[in-house]
Amino acid sequence: MTEAFQGTGRRKRSIARVKLSLGQGVITINKRPIDEYFTRPSLQQIVRQPLDATQSASRFNIDVKAEGGGIAGQAGAVRHGIARALLAMDESLRETLRRAGLLTRDPREKESKKYGRKRARKRFQFSKR
Repeated sequence: MTEAFQGTGRRKRSIARVKLSLGQGVITINKRPIDEYFTRPSLQQIVRQPLDATQSASRFNIDVKAEGGGIAGQAGAVRHGIARALLAMDESLRETLRRAGLLTRDPREKESKKYGRKRARKRFQFSKR
């Protein structure tokens, strides 16, 4: 069996564990094909960004276990995980992936709700009289 490279990607509340192995370019997420799991073309494009940046779209089979968050967060997590797995495979890709901004974890998280308010920042309507 060929060697598999792993990478963990995170975005918002989503975590994606990515396994990269030599193959024909098949991407499966939670045991489903990418076009079935991410039905929006924009999300499929987000997932394929690291492969396009390194011109390796048809060289690897990618198996992903994604959990938590919504589908947009999961797509970002998968992208981050693929970039990290590519880096584990070939350290010379670091500059290419870094320049494309694919190795940086997006730090934005949901702000927690505050007591005495409806949401994190929304206040109740102010009445002067």
